[in-house]
Amino acid sequence: MSERPVNPSIAQLRTVCQPISVTGRSNAEHWVADLYLRRISLYLTRILLKTSITANAVTYLMIVTGLSISLALQIDGWRGVILALILSQVQMLWDCCDGEIARWRGTQSPKGIFLDRVGHYLTEALIPLALANRVREGSDYELLFLATLISLLIVLNKGFNDSVHVARAFSQLPKFADSASVGSPKSTMLRVARAPFRIFAVQRLFHSVEMSILIAIFAANPNLIRYGLPLALFVTAGHLISIIGSSKFEKSR
Repeated sequence: MSERPVNPSIAQLRTVCQPISVTGRSNAEHWVADLYLRRISLYLTRILLKTSITANAVTYLMIVTGLSISLALQIDGWRGVILALILSQVQMLWDCCDGEIARWRGTQSPKGIFLDRVGHYLTEALIPLALANRVREGSDYELLFLATLISLLIVLNKGFNDSVHVARAFSQLPKFADSASVGSPKSTMLRVARAPFRIFAVQRLFHSVEMSILIAIFAANPNLIRYGLPLALFVTAGHLISIIGSSKFEKSR
């Protein structure tokens, strides 16, 4: 790696830290990053690069911020709901910055990827439980039970994606490109069935950002848990069918 300037310009950072291989990813880039976070993350990254903080340390900040979303939901009234919504955005901002720091310094590592995955798993699995604990009445544990099932489905659904990479690695196959064509079902019937969800992306509703937005819109209504369980079941089953019917296990990918 050639020597890089100590005080880089935003243009220099954008070239190295936001290459098309990152911003052009089909599934890994969240819509809030595309919409505005990648536009401001470089300014925070430039500040962080002047310190000794490592990319993995920023990932730890992302994890702590993500866990704080659930803690914020335990605060009564709108303060907790709005704080959770803000924290979900801050978490994604850290998520942009850790990768940018790693790419600029050339310190990308398996540990960083692992920590990133752990952060998202924990954050998104705990939010339904936090919401259920917030809205349940007394010793009524029905909502907590339903929320636990949602959390398990969230973890399982996220695990499907990682399991594809594990299966390919164990089969000594190369990493496939993160493109829409790879994830597209081979069956015409499945492609037709999947088409509406490219517009109405219900599969994204169980990300920390979307869950925080829904909790704010519906004022932490307990029906988010009751209706969320069948939706989570539908999304998880659909995701599994989509993966099995795709080209992700083919040697040419």
